[in-house]
Amino acid sequence: MIFSSQALLLLLSLTGSAYGAPQIKYAGNQGPIAGVGSSSVAEVQAPIGSLRGDSSLLGGNAPIPDTSQSSADVSDPTLVAGQGADADLGLYLDLDSVAQPEPFRGDHGSSAAAARTYAYEKLNPDVFAPPGTDAGSVPNAVWPMGLSHNRLGTGTRSGWARQQNTDVLPGATAMAGVDMKLAPHAYRELHWHTAAEWALVLEGCVRVAAVDDEGRSFTDDLCAGDVWFFPAGVPHSIQAFEKGVEFLLVFDQGDFDENGTFLVSEMFARTPTSVLAKNFDDAPVEAFRDLPKKELYIFNGTPQPRDIREQTVTGPAGGVPPERAYTYHWSAQEAWEAPGGTVKILDPTTFPVAAGFSAALVTVRPGAMREMHWHTSSDEWDYFLRGSGRATVYRAPDAARTFDFTAGDVGYVPRADAHYVENTGTEDLVFLEVLQAPKFTDISVAQWLALTPKQTVKDHLNLPDSLLDGIPKQKTLLKQGNTNMTALAG
Repeated sequence: MIFSSQALLLLLSLTGSAYGAPQIKYAGNQGPIAGVGSSSVAEVQAPIGSLRGDSSLLGGNAPIPDTSQSSADVSDPTLVAGQGADADLGLYLDLDSVAQPEPFRGDHGSSAAAARTYAYEKLNPDVFAPPGTDAGSVPNAVWPMGLSHNRLGTGTRSGWARQQNTDVLPGATAMAGVDMKLAPHAYRELHWHTAAEWALVLEGCVRVAAVDDEGRSFTDDLCAGDVWFFPAGVPHSIQAFEKGVEFLLVFDQGDFDENGTFLVSEMFARTPTSVLAKNFDDAPVEAFRDLPKKELYIFNGTPQPRDIREQTVTGPAGGVPPERAYTYHWSAQEAWEAPGGTVKILDPTTFPVAAGFSAALVTVRPGAMREMHWHTSSDEWDYFLRGSGRATVYRAPDAARTFDFTAGDVGYVPRADAHYVENTGTEDLVFLEVLQAPKFTDISVAQWLALTPKQTVKDHLNLPDSLLDGIPKQKTLLKQGNTNMTALAG
């Protein structure tokens, strides 16, 4: 059946739309804005009016407007607990507790009435209503993986990958990250990189295999909480087990691009068939007729045997020795515990092959914080696994900016910039802290002052003896705190 244009318009008016009404309803500003009122497109059957005005609207020709008719103020704005407190207290503001957040801090700020999406402001209260101590310019330190383009696998529902690099977080010059999912028994095809690859299994289990430049082979099975590392240039494969796997990859190049990986399928496709035949001991050319026509990327695979010994292949050089193993079963390591949370450290001290990669898996209890610190020789790349938190990054000599983080966010702090990570939620905050360093180390601000002559500290900061005498001389890593984030508001 063929409808006339008039009949189609009538049909759409009765059904609402050929595709249904939009379902996304993120709260934001309502009513006229920038002189634009409610749309009348649905009531117009044909184009009317003009695209441009005329000279009568130029300043000096046009009538003076009634300036009392348009307002940029919000009447009776609703403030959250602590929002009226001194701005320099920098209390965490739960903007999610109101329908329409407003950017006030103590006596500073004003209401917001124009183009807005409340969800962004609620997720980033310290950006929307920054502490009074923020100053100057600091490079952006947060990127949500939820805003990264998600590249889907080539196989049937085989998986996906999304990445963070300098394209989306320009200040993250030393490291980049990829969040990758492989469906049950799917592969990330055989490949290698120009960058070193450090990985943490987030969920599920996986089998990895690799061959080093001395012809030694390596195969291992890993599950959630375990780590692998492949040096630059080492070829490897990754295959999920029957319940799939999701893992986080960290590379030692800030501009790393997952789409620039060296792939076995593309290498074979870009090599003359006669050369392939010669390379594989004069194999018949016909042996290569079924090669993939394009990269496999992430694709469905044959289920691997449960017994890893059935897939462990060794040549004359044997296997990679345990002291150079490409994997570390970090999930079996007991965490160091403190009143404010837990910490697990993994660096070349215990995982020698991962030269230059040091990491801490940190759990911060509600109200607590990863203490104020900085790193002497490395930038810090963070990935937030659970909960919500915030960090103020201090940059020399007089700049600071506060950022908010939730699960799935990447954080980045340049070398020597002082910072902390505070739990702002009601559940544990869990995040990964990665350094490009031969050992995981930091400078604790509290320990620095505790081990500096007391009079020197007093002359600089005018701090009382009661405070200085109570600072522990050992590094604490975590600090306890009140779970009521606005208690200091009085």
